[in-house]
Amino acid sequence: QVQLRESGGGLVQAGGSLRLSCAASTSIFSRIVVGWFRQAPGQEREFVAAITTSGDSTDYANSVKGRFTISRDNAKNMVYLQMDSLKPDDTAVYYCAARGRLSTEYNAWGQGTQVTVSA
Repeated sequence: QVQLRESGGGLVQAGGSLRLSCAASTSIFSRIVVGWFRQAPGQEREFVAAITTSGDSTDYANSVKGRFTISRDNAKNMVYLQMDSLKPDDTAVYYCAARGRLSTEYNAWGQGTQVTVSA
């Protein structure tokens, strides 16, 4: 039903920026809620940000508020995560995920993209 693929990860110096992209293969993109999660080695996966179907509302983890911005372009079936003022603690594999408007759990996940922030 929904397939997601992340891109844009890489190596960046502390204080730098990266923009992650999540491309969705679905005919109902405008009807899904999309979130970003991340997982560092030895750590559990954690929530980063989410955006509603129309993009009218966003949510962020406290650790990234003021630094990360999630957005979506429904015409292009794309969701973005702009990451500014990156810190070494942001190093992780980043995943985009999707859920239906009436669902409480994300049920579609991308393969992940590595983000590494050097000191």
